[in-house]
Amino acid sequence: MEWNIIADSSCDTFELEKQYSDIRFSTIPFVISVDSKDYVDDETLDTARMVSAMEESKKTSHTSCPSPNAWYEQFLKPGYTIAVTISSRLSGSFNSATTAMNMIHEKYPDKKIALIDSHSTGPEMIMIIRKLCEWINSGADFDDVVRNAIEYEKRTHIVFALSSFNNLIKNGRMSRIAGFLAGRLHMWGIGIGSEEGTIIIKHKVRGQKKALETIISDIKERRVKPVEVVISYCQNLELAETLKAAIEKLWNEAKVTIVPTRGLCSYYAERNGLIVAF
Repeated sequence: MEWNIIADSSCDTFELEKQYSDIRFSTIPFVISVDSKDYVDDETLDTARMVSAMEESKKTSHTSCPSPNAWYEQFLKPGYTIAVTISSRLSGSFNSATTAMNMIHEKYPDKKIALIDSHSTGPEMIMIIRKLCEWINSGADFDDVVRNAIEYEKRTHIVFALSSFNNLIKNGRMSRIAGFLAGRLHMWGIGIGSEEGTIIIKHKVRGQKKALETIISDIKERRVKPVEVVISYCQNLELAETLKAAIEKLWNEAKVTIVPTRGLCSYYAERNGLIVAF
């Protein structure tokens, strides 16, 4: 049986890390609009140029999630299908995928499709996709793969570090004065993803070193021993590598992967931002 794993472009990857004869992987792009220009979050996107355009713009930018028709076209592929989306509390992508699935089932009621709400984004979605491949490759049936993924998602966590507050200011979530002071003081916002899939700012700290220390502290506070960690970075590979080294020193069995943010996560993380899943 053929399998299709489909994700929206918040997943921070374009392809599977291993090749499987019976698993196809594809992503559906978001569109990021800055001023009068639309940036399609696919393989052709120059994320550095998009981030620079965001920084130079004085206007509020926005994102558009994949349409139901975009999901529908993917769901028509033969075989079993599992879709993984950004948190339904952050975007309408999950709802679009749900609409598409219902449209497919009206025409093909026996078509096997499952939707996984990651309650997260970026690197945590990569971890879910990896596990889906492992379970499928082991010979698990469709229902077991879906059930395992839903349970696995509940055990994963995400923490992020923001050095820029431009989007928060432009979208009215932070005053310009507070944002200006935070920038001048080199403040970082350290946040987590809640169980419901929302973003909660837990700490505001000064400087990169303190930001990394706070991320490590958050991992320790959860009383978990990270076995797998994925770090997404936006225009700041050096900081991601420093964090990787710190994690591996504390938890020498941890497998740490570093990936660049795609367009959507670059939009939210902004320049220098990190998103860490474990």
